[in-house]
Amino acid sequence: MWRGGATTAFVARALRSRLLLDPIHHPVTSLAPISSARTSSSSTSSTAAANTIVEEAAVAAAVSVSQHTGSISDALRHYGNALVVATSGAGYVLGSGNIVDIAGLCCTCAGTMMVAASANTLNQVFEIKNDAKMKRTMRRPLPSGRISPAHAAMWATSVGVAGTALLAWKANGLAAGLAASNLVLYAFVYTPLKQIHPVNTWVGAIVGAIPPLLGWAAASTELSLNAMILPAALYYWQIPHFMALAYLCRNDYLAGGYRMFSFADPTGKRTAWVSLRNCLYMLPLGLFAYNWGLTSEWFSFEASLLTLGLTIGSLSFVLKPSPKTARRMFYGSLLYLPAFMAGLLLHRLPNEQKAHNLAEKSELDGVLYGADLQDKERATQKRQDRNPSSMQSRPPVAYASVAPFPFLPVPIYDS
Repeated sequence: MWRGGATTAFVARALRSRLLLDPIHHPVTSLAPISSARTSSSSTSSTAAANTIVEEAAVAAAVSVSQHTGSISDALRHYGNALVVATSGAGYVLGSGNIVDIAGLCCTCAGTMMVAASANTLNQVFEIKNDAKMKRTMRRPLPSGRISPAHAAMWATSVGVAGTALLAWKANGLAAGLAASNLVLYAFVYTPLKQIHPVNTWVGAIVGAIPPLLGWAAASTELSLNAMILPAALYYWQIPHFMALAYLCRNDYLAGGYRMFSFADPTGKRTAWVSLRNCLYMLPLGLFAYNWGLTSEWFSFEASLLTLGLTIGSLSFVLKPSPKTARRMFYGSLLYLPAFMAGLLLHRLPNEQKAHNLAEKSELDGVLYGADLQDKERATQKRQDRNPSSMQSRPPVAYASVAPFPFLPVPIYDS
């Protein structure tokens, strides 16, 4: 399953040489009894051989575990899981009220990371042969043979189920449903579509736009119109980002057997125009965020400047399609998204819908409490109506009917 026999032998030899030549750091060797030196040569050689076998086995196990952990770590880092978690966390903060639930935020990010890791691992399982043909992906854990497909599939299934269960437990069913549907869309729709039709880029953009919706749903338990700002930005941002990447890596994608939009565009003009069009779609997002009550007016100004800079980069790609201009647009897209999300979080306004829901809940609790008090009062009144004698107080004359006033008549009460 894992390779590394030469590395294991090298580490074992180094460890043995250190044990034999460095008694200062290994006092057990230096403090051995002198009588041990007088043992027979056969006993010494057999003991040394046994120690060597134990040392090699221990080092081999340690190296195997290290390689296994490193391979899993590589699979987790692939395709930018950090970006997925960041957008989900940003959606959670944007969907929160005046106070952000830190524990809920951490659980949402953890569940999102687990589901994203599952989807990315399944993607690599399905594309082992394709990744092995591409220079950019041939060193991944599965194509390089560091992890077997069966082991990776088991890992993906377990971590995907665990992540979805965590979201359902700590967030709500809507967030868990979005996570599960995005996993299916990515692994079982987008992944095979990459080898069938160039529309895969737009399907992948939908996949990338769902995590902030997931975070918003986890925080507010519902989706509203202003929840669409960050997902829309992510959707439109991914088009110029991946168009530039596909243009720069055309030969690599072609060798891997993928169908990209840039293959049918040898001059790069159509690819550049598609990128520019989607950059223009992002221009009004800052204004929408302000008008819909998601951010303050400052964000509309900052977002417009950011989008204008990315649009200028895509315009240069349109005017002169070349690897240089495509690379410039690609790097610009890498800077755009973190700056856009930072502006959203910096200028965000508390989610009015969530605050309204909390106010309605408090009001409803008050109404229910008042109704409960009224019910108790009615029940008390009914008991009094059924048995009035039990609640009737004796008049003052009753106290005068006993000594020292025996001359007054004793009142008679109806029972």
